[in-house]
Amino acid sequence: MTLEAFFNRIETHYHNEIPFVVYRKPNEDVVKALLQETNDLHFTKNFTEKGFVFSPFDDSDDSVLIPIEASEAISVSNVMQSAVETSHIDKNTDENTKNHHINLVKKGVDAINNNEFEKVVLSRMETINVSESNPISIFKNLLNLYPSAFVYCWYHPKVGLWLGATPETLIKIEGKQFSIMALAGTQDYKGTLDVIWQDKEKEEQHIVTDFITENLKPLVEKINTSQTETVKAGNLLHLKTMISARLKSNPNLKDVVSVLHPTPAVCGFPKLNAKQFILKNEDYNREFYTGFLGELNFETITSPRSGKRNIENRAYAITKKSTQLYVNLRCMQIKNHQALIYVGGGITKSSDAVSEWEETVTKTHTIKKALIN
Repeated sequence: MTLEAFFNRIETHYHNEIPFVVYRKPNEDVVKALLQETNDLHFTKNFTEKGFVFSPFDDSDDSVLIPIEASEAISVSNVMQSAVETSHIDKNTDENTKNHHINLVKKGVDAINNNEFEKVVLSRMETINVSESNPISIFKNLLNLYPSAFVYCWYHPKVGLWLGATPETLIKIEGKQFSIMALAGTQDYKGTLDVIWQDKEKEEQHIVTDFITENLKPLVEKINTSQTETVKAGNLLHLKTMISARLKSNPNLKDVVSVLHPTPAVCGFPKLNAKQFILKNEDYNREFYTGFLGELNFETITSPRSGKRNIENRAYAITKKSTQLYVNLRCMQIKNHQALIYVGGGITKSSDAVSEWEETVTKTHTIKKALIN
């Protein structure tokens, strides 16, 4: 299938108001799509189904599923390398929006000082008018701009239209082996990864990493934690730690997801207290922002390692279930010729409210670059 034919199929689905998802994994060349056959709304309750899952921030709400058995799977190699014509990024923001977010952060810091929780992630939504609301054009821009991100365009006529380029993996599972990314801390990229991190960012990272390792202990046999490193995501830098483990026998994927989501990287710690504060004080519905999305129970085929002593084994392929889920960050929702852009940041006792506001402004630039005016 040619690139043109691939995107024509997706645009036809969109104009006919039939659900689909099109996506590319980090640092890969293949763009995949699931085109649902009807406009039925499917959900997953126990995470045993096969398909593409789209889950909201509030884990008490249902997770939407585009099922494999009710969809056509297509793919194409992404050969687009052309320059991207994007809109001018307006750095001016509404003063009321700025003051509201600064006051929200101050309220979060006060709650931390009152020992209500150790960390809370506070966010906001910014609305931008867009003359070009064709999601495929925006998706192509995201593909070109962010090769190391999970880039997607997800649509269901009964739910909405979402796009994003997220730098963060929630969990990857192949068979019983899995890995998780703990990502926290943010600063501007200024040409080097050799930067100094403040205590606030280091503290944030420790909270996320410790939460994941402690909560997974009952479900796994062994946990390995990598050294923390600085990584680049678009025009930003973050602290990243990789956590890997082997699940115990007969793992229940729903249990694993329930333990992890929402992590302190998108909610706070302790989770329940932070979540209640967010739902009460943010004054808007995050919906799928800081939720998660990705391939659920896909079948992957792997071949045994080749070598002189096991040439006969090369004919035997192993089929495993593979789940790859990503945290829905750096994302937007397109609605009525408007782009709703979602951004936030982790708040600890040492957070400065004005600095936190400025960090959210920087984060909006990541997604604004893909918009066409």
